Amino acid sequence: MPDKKVSGRLAPSRTRGRPRARATSHASSSPSARVAAKPGGPTAEAPMKMGLALAGGGPLGGIYEVGALLALADSLDGLELNRLDAYVGVSSGGFVAAALANGISPAQMYRLFIADGADAALKPEIFLRPAFGEFGSRLGKLPALALRASLQYLRDPFHRGIMESFATLAQAVPTGIFDNRAIDAFLAGLFAAPGRTNDFRKLGRKLFLVATNLDTGASVTFGAPGHDHVPISRAIEASSALPGLFPPVAIDGEHYVDGALNKTLHASVALDEGISLLFCVNPLVPFDASSTAHRGGLSKRKLNQGGLPLVLGQTFRAIIHSRMKVGMEKYERQYPDAAIMLFEPGPEDADMFFANIFSYGQRKRLCALAFERTRSNLMARADALTPTLSRHGITLRMDRLQDATRGVADALTDPRPLHAQTRGDVRRTARDLRHTLGHLERWLAGAN
Repeated sequence: MPDKKVSGRLAPSRTRGRPRARATSHASSSPSARVAAKPGGPTAEAPMKMGLALAGGGPLGGIYEVGALLALADSLDGLELNRLDAYVGVSSGGFVAAALANGISPAQMYRLFIADGADAALKPEIFLRPAFGEFGSRLGKLPALALRASLQYLRDPFHRGIMESFATLAQAVPTGIFDNRAIDAFLAGLFAAPGRTNDFRKLGRKLFLVATNLDTGASVTFGAPGHDHVPISRAIEASSALPGLFPPVAIDGEHYVDGALNKTLHASVALDEGISLLFCVNPLVPFDASSTAHRGGLSKRKLNQGGLPLVLGQTFRAIIHSRMKVGMEKYERQYPDAAIMLFEPGPEDADMFFANIFSYGQRKRLCALAFERTRSNLMARADALTPTLSRHGITLRMDRLQDATRGVADALTDPRPLHAQTRGDVRRTARDLRHTLGHLERWLAGAN
């Protein structure tokens, strides 16, 4: 993929009595990365802590994040994504963050819900199971609600409109279409494997999953003191309960919905832990139809003809992205000693916009897109990123970034099995052994 032309500027400013350099750039067709780098960095006494903040975006957003993380792990020597100091996840980003904190690598996640191999246990159907329990509960309330609405109308038919009485029946409308309890059950099983845990308090790393309290509208950080007793899988279920699609999740007598309702990244949760280098991935940006001639029969003039889903999708992306930009600027002022690197798709990436958010038919292509976009951005921003990365013991693998033939398959270097094996699981053991030997053979061939 050819390098994209990037323009940047260096604007000195004063912060806390010392000069501070701020480098920004914008690429026309690659994900953007922002770094607020300070010449001196953290003081010698302060620990050099690194963290990761992942936004939501549904299943396809999680796939984009896996592709971006594969590119970062492949291109940054010294970056160990399973050994960061703090992880923050919102909605689908919560699953990726929790998996990393539990020692599951991006390559393993690729095999889990992007590839079609034996480890592909996270099927699309898990997100599309009807919420029969919610339907039944609401349906059971319908007779009593219908009787109450009728009595309200009959008591004062001249002053109480029939539509006002029908409003009472709104309580019988289900709060979600799909059942997200299956997500909790799947993740609980995944985190029950040896070496993993479903308990925040037993993790070796700090993990924070953000949801929104439906009754108060306040953000709640699971994993923080007072909320670390909640199972990790349950917290992910709450953080990803997008209103309208999934019912609110009840935890300790409160009801929670998607954590993106208040903020997009919640990066401040990690920055408050003293993180000096924070990697952020946001998979959703507004689509710029003016830079794309046609896509699927749609053009700039016809974007509204895509119907309500496209209109709502563009509206949602515009809102959360503008809010995120304001948050990033605020972080730079509030945390002047922290370097923040943001990676996201380009606004003209039609594949990310026109893909069905619950379709897995394009998962490999979208992951490859994220991998290429992130590599392209690292290449274009190498000069600006190198000083900050080097202060944290990380170097750019320019040999890999300059290799135009390098793809996702080259970054899938973790053959560890995803699940615990039984003694009789000879077939799986043989497969993993062949996988490991294959990687070793390719490595030896490249070394020669």
